[in-house]
Amino acid sequence: MNYSKERLLQFTKSVFLSCGMPEADANLAADVLLSADMRGIDSHGVARLSGYIRLQEAGRANMNAKHKVIHETPSTATVDADQGLGLVVAPKAMDIAIEKAKQVGTGWVAIQNSNHFGIAAYHAMKALPHDMIGISMTNASPLVAPTYSKERMLGTNPICMAFPSGSQQPFIVDMATSNAANGKLEIAQRKNKEIPLGWVQTKNGLDSVNANELKDGGSLLPLGGHKGYGLGAAVDILSAVLSGANYGPWVPPFVAFLNPLENLPGNGIGHFLGAMRIDAFRPAEDFKKHMDQWIIRFKQSQRVDENQEVLIPGEPEFRLQKERELEGIPLNPQVEKDLQELAQKFGLNL
Repeated sequence: MNYSKERLLQFTKSVFLSCGMPEADANLAADVLLSADMRGIDSHGVARLSGYIRLQEAGRANMNAKHKVIHETPSTATVDADQGLGLVVAPKAMDIAIEKAKQVGTGWVAIQNSNHFGIAAYHAMKALPHDMIGISMTNASPLVAPTYSKERMLGTNPICMAFPSGSQQPFIVDMATSNAANGKLEIAQRKNKEIPLGWVQTKNGLDSVNANELKDGGSLLPLGGHKGYGLGAAVDILSAVLSGANYGPWVPPFVAFLNPLENLPGNGIGHFLGAMRIDAFRPAEDFKKHMDQWIIRFKQSQRVDENQEVLIPGEPEFRLQKERELEGIPLNPQVEKDLQELAQKFGLNL
């Protein structure tokens, strides 16, 4: 069944309000989740809602968090999220980065003591209306084994970079540093489908197509082997070692039924966000004109198959958003069931 964005947005906001979240924060958190569904990143949309509620019930998520800046320079800041949802603190931290960039050219914010922050693109794209380049990244609970290892040490650790353009769609690269995000495994599990080789390995380090492999002690594989391992490690360091959050195997799990390890080295999970004012480097209109030329030329590059269009990063998501604005958001039956249970729990109407 398809649902309108407005219907799911209001429902999601109502769930957060029922958990004690202030209205402005509930609006923001709901908007972040629905932006994922609208862009086709279904694993990070309302499918995650029940997981956030379970984190609160486990005492690991503060729905009425008061984030604060604990260290600051003209171009940088470190924010303590007060164990709140990353859905709320990350956009607010990006606003801090943007304001700093307005003043001194660039702004960078590291965040500690947070939780899952939804899709990275939401936060990076906040820079676009200001003629700025936006960057966002986060570490996550360990599911990825380093190259040649079978031990989970890193999260999927996504990174997003958003570049404004003129007449063309913005260039948005939003990617996990593993071969596949855990959310894609969850989608395959709901559909009872196998996954491609190269996504996961067994607990003994053997290739597998089983979407449930992580439940049996297996691990995700880094993107492109050692290069993805290095990129995921860099995200971990910028997001957590720099901010004072937990890193590597100590990052708390997203699922509420698993407890964090003892003697953690930091606070919560970490994020890292940045904004760069284009006119700190060259006139913004010149940059956007050349971005248009870059995009058009790449889309015109010679095709292997004439029936297969060459796309730029972010283009499939923009197209899907237009489609879902007209046709609504399709919900997997299991996700719909989870939302119905939330509706019953809080006396709401899905």
